[in-house]
Amino acid sequence: MSLNGNGQHWGIDSLVAELRELRLQSLENRQRRDHPPKLPSRKILSNIVDNLGAVLFPNRLGMPDLNDEGIDYFVGHTLDSLLRQLNRQIVLELQFVAEQQGLSSDVQSRAADITRQFATQLPKIRTLIDSDIQAAYEGDPAARSPDEVLVCYPGITAVIHHRLAHVLYRLGVPLVARVISEVAHSTTGIDIHPGAQIADSFFIDHGTGVVIGETAVIGRHVRLYQAVTLGAKRFAKDDSGMLVKGNERHPIVEDDVVIYAGATILGRITIGKGSTIGGNVWLTQSVPPGSLVSQGQNRTEVFAGGGGI
Repeated sequence: MSLNGNGQHWGIDSLVAELRELRLQSLENRQRRDHPPKLPSRKILSNIVDNLGAVLFPNRLGMPDLNDEGIDYFVGHTLDSLLRQLNRQIVLELQFVAEQQGLSSDVQSRAADITRQFATQLPKIRTLIDSDIQAAYEGDPAARSPDEVLVCYPGITAVIHHRLAHVLYRLGVPLVARVISEVAHSTTGIDIHPGAQIADSFFIDHGTGVVIGETAVIGRHVRLYQAVTLGAKRFAKDDSGMLVKGNERHPIVEDDVVIYAGATILGRITIGKGSTIGGNVWLTQSVPPGSLVSQGQNRTEVFAGGGGI
């Protein structure tokens, strides 16, 4: 019997029993009763990414009382702890996949290798994020400093998560990567699939409602505003009616493109270099470099030459 402080009976014991039965039945249906899945932890990965931000930017996102003498120690000590935690989460994903596929593999060795490769990419990730911060500072007249951009802008928070998640995705742990992306999605309202390829100097202004699909390719110096979708036009199915996974179905956005709020761009189309896509435009065909596409035009009509909205 389970009682609260007032002695009222909540029926906890029967609820526990019912939930256990449902849980076991679910495992039975998935033929997992003897091997319940142990997945990477969203809470742990969220903490890892937050602290990786502090490692990459210790003066601005790290401990407030850090001095020059203590920064390297802080970075090294924190990074050692974080990589050990990340390695454990990678092990969980690899074990889960191996069990799902009925394979036997040296999970521990592979996880250690992935963790090491990820660690070697951190300087490159820092460089990319620096370019994103600078692009935001230069692209937003309301930004008073790059420091303000780093600590305040949701677009930068989402991009930091994406830069880290994308490396893990490419290294072969897509579930860990997806969890990291979804942490950013929940926090910022910006949904970037970790498979999306995004070059340097990327800026999402405001950001809420932005969606960037798995196979999207985004060039250098691209700027998006809130509620922009880079999505799929349709989902191909195989002969059994199941969705085809992994096919290239999202847009390619070339360098120096600006896409204004509410634009929806669908399918494997190309937005040419230097183009401007106006607010609330619905676009399902490629446009050449230097194009200006606005809502007032016919949806199939494209003007070359560029210019501001």
